[in-house]
Amino acid sequence: MPFSDLGIPPALAHAMVLQGYVLPTPVQAQTVPVALDGKDVLACAQTGSGKTAAYAMVLLAQLTSRTPHKPRQATALVVVPTRELATQVGDTLRTLAQHAGQAARVTVLFGGVSINPQLMGLRGGTDIVVATPGRLLDVVDHRALTLGGVQTLVLDEADRLLDLGFAQELDRIRSLLPARHQSLLYSATFPAAVRAMAQASLHSPVEVNVVAEEGEQPDIAQRAIQVDVSQRTQLLRHLIAEQGWSRVLVFVATKYAAEMVADKLRRAGLLAEPFHAQLSQGKRTQVLMDFKASAIGVVVATDVAARGIDISDLPVVVNYDLPRSATDYTHRIGRTARAGASGLAVSFVTADMEAHFRLIEKRHRKLVPREQVPGFEPAPRASDAPGGTAGGGIKGIRPSKKDKLRAAGLLPPLA
Repeated sequence: MPFSDLGIPPALAHAMVLQGYVLPTPVQAQTVPVALDGKDVLACAQTGSGKTAAYAMVLLAQLTSRTPHKPRQATALVVVPTRELATQVGDTLRTLAQHAGQAARVTVLFGGVSINPQLMGLRGGTDIVVATPGRLLDVVDHRALTLGGVQTLVLDEADRLLDLGFAQELDRIRSLLPARHQSLLYSATFPAAVRAMAQASLHSPVEVNVVAEEGEQPDIAQRAIQVDVSQRTQLLRHLIAEQGWSRVLVFVATKYAAEMVADKLRRAGLLAEPFHAQLSQGKRTQVLMDFKASAIGVVVATDVAARGIDISDLPVVVNYDLPRSATDYTHRIGRTARAGASGLAVSFVTADMEAHFRLIEKRHRKLVPREQVPGFEPAPRASDAPGGTAGGGIKGIRPSKKDKLRAAGLLPPLA
């Protein structure tokens, strides 16, 4: 199916081809026509499947058919969870509009920077607003923007919006919209909270669940390397050198870990930078620009970067710390193997995180063979010795009283 069959204007179809799309992706083919019919949409598709371009086509096509407001009043609103995703979506909309010859005014709003330039930027009006929830409401409270003219609402990365605690903000945003408006909800996963929100806010939505066939799954090779906690940074350095990784995105659990690991890599002669929510917006933007341009080779990030960051040709993702959930694991490794490319996801599995990684495997229905790298083998545990027990005890991870007495030789060993 060519883009012209989706119902979008010919100039916009041509713009998609100029952006490198040959044919519509499944999520685009299934959501764009029904959205252009004015129906609400509830769409689930894997990371990197073209969801952003899907609703971008809808919003720009709708804009061409709507009577322009004077002064310009926003008719479309895209709500996203992070600053980086807001910037990316804004860039996609502007680029498509430019290639299609549309004079669409796109405004991007996010926190972490001064609100004044954003307020000033709205003085001439706007057509499409892309915003994070908190900053959007701040701008509304400053009376620089009204949402009474919004005809289409897009919630992108809906699961992440709820994970980050934006439920109350989303309720308030919806209360500011006209009673009759179209809602498009896109996400890579559909947990119960997202389904509950959809049931409460969408009107008879068309549900699209794009499950990739075996041959359409992202080409991501997965490795699970057993290693002691204290050896992870040295192992990371070894792998970067031995494998010749030109760019690698490393995920850690905390801001402190991001700073610490990046500093150790720099002292080892690698071009590495931390990336976390406490950095200024200018610094975060510069890190991503340098990473995309290969001016730096390693970015050590917290999960703020796990959603919505589109880095083309990123060959490797490393889980230095395992993610909290199987959903976060999906989004982390989905940063590689985008747009049909192949990629590698490496997870460091320490002894105390083995059970957690098994849970991730179970949720993904995929077993990743454990391996050890020569020179970085984990130290033997007492539970690995003859007579030992997995996890250090019979009833759980902590040794029981009988286990302690047995280890002290005061009770006979287990048969």
